[in-house]
Amino acid sequence: MRKVTKKELKRENLLNQGVAMLMGHGYHGTGLQEILDAANIPKGSFYNYFGSKENFGAEVIQHYVEPFIAQLAAHLQQSEIDALSEIRRYFDELIIELEKNEFKGGCLLGNLMGEIGDTSEICRKSLQSAVGRYRDLLQSGLAKAQQQGTVRSDKSAEEMADLLINTWQGALLRMKIEKSSAPVKQCCKDLLEGFFKP
Repeated sequence: MRKVTKKELKRENLLNQGVAMLMGHGYHGTGLQEILDAANIPKGSFYNYFGSKENFGAEVIQHYVEPFIAQLAAHLQQSEIDALSEIRRYFDELIIELEKNEFKGGCLLGNLMGEIGDTSEICRKSLQSAVGRYRDLLQSGLAKAQQQGTVRSDKSAEEMADLLINTWQGALLRMKIEKSSAPVKQCCKDLLEGFFKP
């Protein structure tokens, strides 16, 4: 197993701090100095890693989505019998985590889509890539569920994956203002237990 270098650890720490700060304060509400102070890294080192705050934001987006992709992929690897139930279990886990965090933060991707999705081309492309990777994985799970006969086949798996992501993101926004998991639970129930069924 390859040894992680000190430079890689510092970069990882910066990205972790970035996720936490952008979740808490947004892109525009997070100053570069705050990130540097939290990670205990001088300004010059930051620019060696990322070049600009915008590049940093784009990399934080990819860093943020990785655990969600890994978590969903782990569920889908267990989906030989019932892919739809594994997708549902994945979303149930997300809901439990949102409840534990008392509905704070929501989804960094959705937050940044609203805040900088149309003002930073670098971050827009990173968001597009992250959402696309996530959607493709959901699509593969829904396609497997179609083959298993648990998901309708008159709609494409891609259409349903897009609908699930779009509805989930809207439900997360409602969740934040209502301080309740009811919107995200309704999203899952209406789609995974209703609309997607054959």
